[in-house]
Amino acid sequence: MKQRTLRKNYSYEGKGLHTGGHIHMTVKPAPVNTGIRFHRVDLGENAFVDALADNVLSTTRSTTISAPGDITVVTIEHLLAALTGLGVDNAIVELDGVEVPILDGSAKPYIDTIGAGGLVEQEEDRHYITVPREIVCSDPKTGSFVKISPAEEFSYDIIVDFNSKVLGVQSAHWDETVDFTTQIAPCRTFCFFHELEYLASLGLVKGGDIDNAIIVVEHHVSPDQIERLKHLFNAPDTSVTSKGYLSNVELFFENECGRHKLLDLIGDMRLAGGFLKAKISAYKPGHTINTKAVKLI
Repeated sequence: MKQRTLRKNYSYEGKGLHTGGHIHMTVKPAPVNTGIRFHRVDLGENAFVDALADNVLSTTRSTTISAPGDITVVTIEHLLAALTGLGVDNAIVELDGVEVPILDGSAKPYIDTIGAGGLVEQEEDRHYITVPREIVCSDPKTGSFVKISPAEEFSYDIIVDFNSKVLGVQSAHWDETVDFTTQIAPCRTFCFFHELEYLASLGLVKGGDIDNAIIVVEHHVSPDQIERLKHLFNAPDTSVTSKGYLSNVELFFENECGRHKLLDLIGDMRLAGGFLKAKISAYKPGHTINTKAVKLI
């Protein structure tokens, strides 16, 4: 397999999920062996940070990378997953602000615009990352783990369990036989209703709205809580469905939330610096344990 980059520039704009800022972003072609590099054009012509595990700064509700000089980029995981699913080896991502736009909360907008026809093959071979032995990263407190095992082809298997009567236990899988474009890319980010006010108090989800997140209503909510949520999301017609989700949502898959956690894992694993040839198994994955595992790689 040869390396691939984009055929042309692709531009996006929208608000950041956590910062709420309106961002313009352009994903551009790049030379061989560039990898994925982010360029904060608002900070100057040399304000670059590479999408590598050693550059992870924070994993609070999303993955943030940073380079010296306060060159920080927030919520990179959906874009990295999309570039991985599309088979993009090299790209420069220009932003005029700190956070990748959330768009619809999935990787689908990138797939829809770039697609298979938006790539061009380059002259050098793809750089695959392999592991010589099994690597396990675990958290005894939560029971979470990510296991990376040697394999000839890549595969991802995850199980997510939030102890939720609405979500239940969900599993998801990706390998070369599963169409990333239709089966994983459309799956949107999600959040529990009872987390929203807390996240807002941390200065997060400033850009959240009912167009870019699935909201899971695990516990009974009062009319006052619903009213506060309507104000937070500027959604006057919002209500709770009998299945335990906000009324804006029609799930693409019964396990859409599990598939989105798989999407996050794919994006985080790209911080290894290339395409993995390994079997990746995860239980209750999240950005923190994902990025710890990729640092071990």
